[in-house]
Amino acid sequence: MLYIVAIAWMYVVILMAFTETSFVAGAATFIFYGLLPLSVLLYLLGTPMRWRAQRLKAQQELAALRAEQTQDAAPAADPAADPAGPRSGQPDQ
Repeated sequence: MLYIVAIAWMYVVILMAFTETSFVAGAATFIFYGLLPLSVLLYLLGTPMRWRAQRLKAQQELAALRAEQTQDAAPAADPAADPAGPRSGQPDQ
């Protein structure tokens, strides 16, 4: 919804710039009525989205680190996985 409003505002500003009497006045209108205020507004309103993305990335990295530590800390508890076989020399029961 925000982007639709931004596009509509830029359309209005472009039309305002075209109706100015000189190129310099049109460029100033475009920059100071359209480009500059809209970039500041979109930056400020996009801040929560950037914060969420950073938080999500940090959570994913933490989960990956914890999963890696869990895999490294888990010893092989399965005796059947031991390539040397049973240690006692007697068959398994």
